[in-house]
Amino acid sequence: MLNWTEYQKQIAANNAQIGRINHEILKGYRGLSEAGNATNLLGAKVRELIALAVAVTRQCDGCIITHTDAAIKQGATSEEIVEALSVAVAVNAGAALIFSSRVMDAFNAKATDNK
Repeated sequence: MLNWTEYQKQIAANNAQIGRINHEILKGYRGLSEAGNATNLLGAKVRELIALAVAVTRQCDGCIITHTDAAIKQGATSEEIVEALSVAVAVNAGAALIFSSRVMDAFNAKATDNK
């Protein structure tokens, strides 16, 4: 397993380097993040739980550590995190099923073409 604390520090250092080279990239990213928080209808903890589900779906380790840390700071419990992750698992399984349907559609089209 990763040393998540060191990994988080490494990400911060690398992002700082990117920001020094092209400040507009980080400025744009921050703008998107702030826009997503503007209404605060869901609250910070729920947004972080959603972010964790998305992070798992996108398979982004940097997102996982960043949003796990933020979720803990917003008071998320391990049970709440697991519930959010359960949604990610279910949606990803559903997406795999839907795309499996597309494979069958492609198969049926090609099988017909090859007759």
